[in-house]
Amino acid sequence: MSLRTPLARVRHLGSARDGTRHWWVQRVTALALVPLTLWFVISIISNLGADHPALVDWIGNPLTATLLILLIGATFYHAVLGLQVVIEDYIHDKVARIATLLLVQGLGFLLAVIGIISVLSILF
Repeated sequence: MSLRTPLARVRHLGSARDGTRHWWVQRVTALALVPLTLWFVISIISNLGADHPALVDWIGNPLTATLLILLIGATFYHAVLGLQVVIEDYIHDKVARIATLLLVQGLGFLLAVIGIISVLSILF
């Protein structure tokens, strides 16, 4: 039983104290992913049948590399935000929740860094 009033419990936007920002960031990343994904799909379709050197040249273009890096960053950030909500909603044990959140955030960061470094290594 809590000694806090109902107003005191809701004043800080829930347990994370950052619900509105989290919601907005997820919507903004989703909005950014729409044109980036469309560009990526169209680019892949236009490069169907291309050989390895042609794809390396395509990725080596600074505009293409920049858009790929933005796509990788936005995709993994959006995925981590979405998984965080699912984990917070469905894992009730505090230790398991924290461990799973750390695992998902670490894995998302690691995979994003690997993808970005891969694009940069082709670019330079």
